[in-house]
Amino acid sequence: MKVRRSCRLCLLALLLALLAGCSADRPLNPSFPLTVAQARDVLRQMRADPKPLQRPVLVLSGIHDPGIVVSSVANRLRGITTDDAKIQTVSFFGADTFGACRKRVLDKMQALAAERGEDGGDVEIDVVAVSMGGLVARCAATPRAEDDRSLRIKRLFTISSPHRGANMAGLPTFDRRIIDMRPGSAFLADLDAATEEADYELIPYVRLGDAIVGQENAAPPGRQAWWVATGPLSLAHISAYDDLRIIADIARRLRGEEPFTRSPPAEMPKTTATSAEP
Repeated sequence: MKVRRSCRLCLLALLLALLAGCSADRPLNPSFPLTVAQARDVLRQMRADPKPLQRPVLVLSGIHDPGIVVSSVANRLRGITTDDAKIQTVSFFGADTFGACRKRVLDKMQALAAERGEDGGDVEIDVVAVSMGGLVARCAATPRAEDDRSLRIKRLFTISSPHRGANMAGLPTFDRRIIDMRPGSAFLADLDAATEEADYELIPYVRLGDAIVGQENAAPPGRQAWWVATGPLSLAHISAYDDLRIIADIARRLRGEEPFTRSPPAEMPKTTATSAEP
């Protein structure tokens, strides 16, 4: 009996794994026609044949990440390049305002530049940002009256960032950052005004069914994010940082290779299953 039960459990686990792998590719985005299996193979090939980066890369964390998620993203990207030292991370754990987050990014760049004997303000970089990190990057790219330093971004890759605000930011809170991420906030309006004159390229990604940010909010007004489907056993927002399809497309771009995404981004499906996220 125990053997039969064990076999049933193994078969059930295998079935669920297969179901998750297949369902994550449906619907397939016509402007991002990459499956999970293909992405896994591509990343394996890139790790076997690492290439130099076009410029330094800064990986920015989400709101509650103490550094675990952002380090995971950086480590995946370090595997595909010969310039591991050029990939650095910033976590915003403990920074209670966007101003404090912005300062942390600029201080990091200034410290890195000092180590190399460079001027931090003259170093052009690519930024990979998870969730709230995308807003921090946009904020850091704009000089402020209280701090005229700014981040020189060439390309900004955002993963499920609340560019138009976050659906769940409307819940009661004292966190100033969450309040600023409410749709229609003055902070977001200021960012949008500054972004109109920005000279960096913004490449936004999102997974369908994102209940925390809202899939339609993952690109600035008038823009469309490149989307991928979410598997039934995965959390659309919380696990987006580890989506192999998104990582593979960013990696190709960082290496100066042709991306999998095609312009213009396809419209999002009108009806999608929402992941069971808090």
